[in-house]
Amino acid sequence: MSKSRAVSARGVIEYRPHIAKGLQVGSMITCADNTGAKRLRIVNIVGYKGRLRRVPSGGVGDKVLVSVRKGDPNLRKQVLPAIIVRQRKPYRRADGMWIQFEDNAAVIITPDGELRGSEIRGPVAKEAAERWPRIAGSASIIL
Repeated sequence: MSKSRAVSARGVIEYRPHIAKGLQVGSMITCADNTGAKRLRIVNIVGYKGRLRRVPSGGVGDKVLVSVRKGDPNLRKQVLPAIIVRQRKPYRRADGMWIQFEDNAAVIITPDGELRGSEIRGPVAKEAAERWPRIAGSASIIL
């Protein structure tokens, strides 16, 4: 069964390298776009299948549901989809290089997979950019 062009253009590439999961449900992260949100809390990891009493966790490139805790009053207390673009926990790439960022950050997206803001502040992990082409298009720095 092949995917339609519209689905593949929005994101989610089939091959996904193993990335250390550095962000749990309940983690507070910064918003890396210009939507007006400043701080986000992770509410859910989309597509996570876990075990009883294990806290769901996600890493770079994962789609999460977030609640806006600080920022624009119109966005606050809403649950929105977002993509994790940076994490502080180090993870290893296939070429042996270890990557670690200064902060944990995500960008808010629409339910269709489009970016809600028009720019992304700071670097974006290569793994997130490869998996989500819309993020790669508006990222200034890809590491």
